[in-house]
Amino acid sequence: MKKAAIVYDFDKTLCTKDMQEYSLIPSLGYENAGEFWDEVTEISARSSMDGISAYLYLLQKKYAEQGRPLTKESFRALGKDIVLYPGVDSWFKRVNAYARKAGFYLEHYIISSGMQEIIDSVPIRDEFARIYACRYFYDDNGNAIWPAQVINYTTKTQYIFRINKQVLDVTDDAGLNEYVEHRDRPVPFERMIYIADGITDIPCMKLVKEYGGKSIAVYNSASDKAYDTACKLIRDGRANFMAAADYREGSKMESLVFRIFDHMKADASLQEDEGKYDNR
Repeated sequence: MKKAAIVYDFDKTLCTKDMQEYSLIPSLGYENAGEFWDEVTEISARSSMDGISAYLYLLQKKYAEQGRPLTKESFRALGKDIVLYPGVDSWFKRVNAYARKAGFYLEHYIISSGMQEIIDSVPIRDEFARIYACRYFYDDNGNAIWPAQVINYTTKTQYIFRINKQVLDVTDDAGLNEYVEHRDRPVPFERMIYIADGITDIPCMKLVKEYGGKSIAVYNSASDKAYDTACKLIRDGRANFMAAADYREGSKMESLVFRIFDHMKADASLQEDEGKYDNR
């Protein structure tokens, strides 16, 4: 059975806001999460630091100032507060079944600038073949001492190619850079769907779309700003489609993804016949 993949951002794609804003940032004493992000922006500008690196630095600094250990367990305790969009909890079972009927073994992946430790604690964690997200390196006592993995909007594209080639181990750079014909890759772009919400996802959206896959700009239907962003992604040719972040049975998102699998099935059938001679 041919393998296919759906790749998701996480924040504002599967959950309703940035994962840090549910419990993590309020626990640092901020009444308004925007104040924390403003500090991140200021540090980034003042130090010519990548924005995600600045966020990881400030987070560690705030914990130290409050005399609190920043541990793997302290992150994992935060996952229970994340609010998923409607239908996400049953989405994977439904879309897996539909893909299987279309002749595909479907895997799900996350590529996020959020915290892997938080995502690891959400109820849907086991639905994903791999989660690529920011994480710290921890000492023998479980305390965070240094960023182990930093994923920003441009480095996200590396993981698209890892999925494409099925070189999933982040330490395997040799395998990632080895030349493989597009038609011989285990998850060709034509059998890949990328679902994300914003401007920071443009490199991945564009990459998947340009190589023959499908990109979907998802938006919170309660936010005019989110809707306008999705419209811009369509207008600028970054994404193929847009849909509200409603993953329930019968939703536009479900219908759209099901039709994409119908398209994949037809395309795969045509590829099998391409270049063949007629039998007389």
